Amino acid sequence: MPTAAPNRLAEFSGAFADLGTFLPLVLGLIALNQFSPQGIFLGFGLFACATALYYRRPIPVQPMKVIAALVIAQQLTPGMMQASAMLMGIILLLLAASGAISWLSRQISQAISVGIQLAISLQLLWMGLKMMAGAPVLGFGAFALIFAARFFPLKYLAMPLVIALGMLWQYQSGAELGHSFNNTPWHLGWPDAADWSAAATLLVLPQLALTLTNAVIATSVMAKDKFPEDAARFSPKALATSSGLANLLLSPLGGAAMCHGAGGLAVQYHFGAREKWAGLIFGVTCLGIAIGWDQNIAWLLGLIPMAILGSLLSTAGLQLAWSKRFLDGKPYCLFVIGATAIVSLSVNAAAGLTVGMLLEFGRRQWQSQSQPG
Repeated sequence: MPTAAPNRLAEFSGAFADLGTFLPLVLGLIALNQFSPQGIFLGFGLFACATALYYRRPIPVQPMKVIAALVIAQQLTPGMMQASAMLMGIILLLLAASGAISWLSRQISQAISVGIQLAISLQLLWMGLKMMAGAPVLGFGAFALIFAARFFPLKYLAMPLVIALGMLWQYQSGAELGHSFNNTPWHLGWPDAADWSAAATLLVLPQLALTLTNAVIATSVMAKDKFPEDAARFSPKALATSSGLANLLLSPLGGAAMCHGAGGLAVQYHFGAREKWAGLIFGVTCLGIAIGWDQNIAWLLGLIPMAILGSLLSTAGLQLAWSKRFLDGKPYCLFVIGATAIVSLSVNAAAGLTVGMLLEFGRRQWQSQSQPG
């Protein structure tokens, strides 16, 4: 089937649709942890452009959420971030090269993947709601506009319009900017010896299960579903390799821990991204910010209200939550989805993955024993 000509407006809209996940974490690292703005945006720019050129579809690039959130919350150093990113890169490359990631993806059924996606989507939705609550009229109004726009032909205009209106409101109201930024100079870096062991226990272990499930396996499943003609390109091995290389090569340049993500793919696709252009637009924009970073760019980014970012984050959560399995799944499939999601929410993604795999193993055992000899 020939590919339709890309809609440039839709690609532009989709390019920035994942800002609700991207900006709060990235700006938090810059404003609260004194990370170099140039290093972080350089890393995302190079990763996004390379991803777009290789996959030729809107495969997103995101901060590793658990690592970024823990670094911000616990005021950890850039060296800890670098060590965790490099360790994640090494692990992902080893899993891809050994074939373990392919084996693992075969053990994780669609029901388990959907259950973990559901848990992550609910977390994103809840985070977005809390961010919107700070300015409810602005935040929930933007969320309603984005939701209503899906029923109109120019729905791709909704996201850039919402961001522009939010920045205008912030400027006109004279409200205090939601972010303050440093000018930590860009430089090559390398973690201290103490950073490696601390990063492995504090950051890498909590992040690993989420990366394997959401950034690799769930993204692979979703990409194959949305772009079946290119399904072979989106193998778990390929996604683990691209994430691994990005973290290993770009973290010494000041890049944050980065990955792909099913939520980002869901929201970018919703806002019209279908080709490589969305990733290239986002990547070139990040490179431009890295090269030209100054107080004017910092001020401009600070104009984006947190409530607007919350509306984008909640939209990403809603898009990620939905799956065809809710309609065509058998009762036991729905039970596995629910159990996996509940345990992932109440404990963590690793526990949810374990419970889901145990339930699926039990089902296979029961089916094999119930079949006539």
